[in-house]
Amino acid sequence: MYLFINAIKNIGRNKGRNILIGAIMLALITVSIISLSINNTAGSIIDDYKTRFGSEVTINIDMSKIMNVNDLVSITPQQYFDFAKSEYLMEAILSGSAYVSSEDTRAVDEDEGAKPSDAMTELMGTAVTMQLIGGKWDEFDDGYRSLYNGSMPINSGECIISKELADINNLQAGDKITLESSAMTMMGYETKLETFSYELTITGIYLDTREAYPSFVAPFTNRRNEILTPIETFAESSNSAIGARYYLKHPSMLDNFEAELREKGLSELYLVGTNETSYQKIIGPVEGLKNVSLAFMFIVLAFGAVIIILLSSIAIRERKYEIGVLRAMGMKKRKVIFGLWSETLMITACCLIIGFGIGSALTQPVSDALLAGQIENAKTVAEQESIGMQGSGVVYQTSIGSQEQDLIPLEELTVFIGINTIIEIAIIALLLASLASMVAIAKVTKYEPIKILMERN
Repeated sequence: MYLFINAIKNIGRNKGRNILIGAIMLALITVSIISLSINNTAGSIIDDYKTRFGSEVTINIDMSKIMNVNDLVSITPQQYFDFAKSEYLMEAILSGSAYVSSEDTRAVDEDEGAKPSDAMTELMGTAVTMQLIGGKWDEFDDGYRSLYNGSMPINSGECIISKELADINNLQAGDKITLESSAMTMMGYETKLETFSYELTITGIYLDTREAYPSFVAPFTNRRNEILTPIETFAESSNSAIGARYYLKHPSMLDNFEAELREKGLSELYLVGTNETSYQKIIGPVEGLKNVSLAFMFIVLAFGAVIIILLSSIAIRERKYEIGVLRAMGMKKRKVIFGLWSETLMITACCLIIGFGIGSALTQPVSDALLAGQIENAKTVAEQESIGMQGSGVVYQTSIGSQEQDLIPLEELTVFIGINTIIEIAIIALLLASLASMVAIAKVTKYEPIKILMERN
């Protein structure tokens, strides 16, 4: 107890010197809090996105090979379903769509003069009036659509239709509708009209709160003419557009998954990889922020530690006579060291309390400013690369089922001070205090008390 009481008194006796040491220690702790908070928060976000995008598989056309063949071997809807059954996948998200028409079901606004364009009619081989959509239920989760009556479709061959489409055709749950999808396909140098028929059972009616026409006015663009069905309905269809997103259980399984796809009929004209571009687009600025914050902290700690060691050495030298007297009175060397170390620890503890308050207030503004700089740098680099690629005539690969156009770079980072950060800061502060004290004390305690007192005289 005497050592602690004496340490407190010594802090009060040397206010100026201890305030200077405390100010430097406070600055180091505050910088460490800000840097570690940003680093740990960014690290957790990066780990999450790395797992997600590092495991998302992309299937792209190999442009170097496609130039040497006459016909592109397309991936069939059934292949998409076969690929999804792999043991290496954690998740497979499939969606599909097909423009359709019907002889016995009239589309909303079909008789109001809104007709599809000649180009669309020529492409589809017929005057399409509706759209069959499979496996997309996000608008029900978002609240834009809701079930009016009946039940949601579960099995292949089931569907739900809008209330407007049901009313003009006097349809209800349990009724059946027949839809046809036609498309012009190339067979060598000849075109061929292919038609596929869907026999669907209505299980329910839905309400839609959004505007009917999100784009140009035509029956097949009217949201009320969208017929929703499970993705399994498209398994046998050759006229539907399938979108697929595959997620591996672990990125290391990519080679095994690719080998399985080849066995299931994937052409060599396609490349199989992970979505590294999406990862870099979203998380690149945050990764840069993490590296900057960590590098800045190490630089500041290195310079700060040197300054604290120098100040502590000067302070201990000034107290060399005090140490000699204590040692001459019979106090053991380890108790002298413990007393001097206690003084530094008390100063550090006060700096920790104040530093956490200052660091908590400054962490978010500093993070926002640094992240804004990283985002600006990333945009500049992306623009330069884009200009360079355009000038060199680079041809981009086409991604099958890619959703990259929907990806938005992460432009906000909500920084938090977690328990790990608090523990790390406490360890850093303890190490700084111990290093500064031990280096300085070692220079004095290596002398015998009589020598110290003689030098004083």
